[in-house]
Amino acid sequence: MAGIIFLGAPGSGKGTQAQILAESLAIPHISTGEILREAIANQTELGKQAKAYVDGGELVPDELLLDLIRERLGQPDAQIGWILDGFPRNITQAAFLDELLTELGQSCQWAINLRVPQAVLIQRLLLRGRKDDTEETIRHRLEIYEEKTAPLIEYYQKRDKLHSIDGDRTPEDVAEALKSLVS
Repeated sequence: MAGIIFLGAPGSGKGTQAQILAESLAIPHISTGEILREAIANQTELGKQAKAYVDGGELVPDELLLDLIRERLGQPDAQIGWILDGFPRNITQAAFLDELLTELGQSCQWAINLRVPQAVLIQRLLLRGRKDDTEETIRHRLEIYEEKTAPLIEYYQKRDKLHSIDGDRTPEDVAEALKSLVS
């Protein structure tokens, strides 16, 4: 078993599906947001560095994120496999991750892209009802995703790792499709 990377726009359901698949495969679901919150809460050295950026309302730099991921992938439970959700977010991070995996003697087996039409994504995100989720901010986030993250689809396609799954179905149907893909 090796690693699985989840790709998909905000609202595609990747966090939910990554969690379901990780549980069924008995491997850790590694969310970069969670790693960050945990490191900050535990006041680790990397957590303290990350907190300074987060408190300042800035994005945590790639190098620091990669160090946090290196630390997490080095833990015993991640040796049999893992699911990464929220990283990489751009080609630079993907190249960093490839180097890191080589260094750790691990590999990414699949990059799974959850495809969902934009109108459905907007509807889902509006239904989540977060205060900052107006249609305008959602459209802006989706534009940023298209610009920065969508090129990863081509990146992993060229490496024969990409599998696209129709995410515009019930969560149960998507979960079944994912389980049959990896089994």
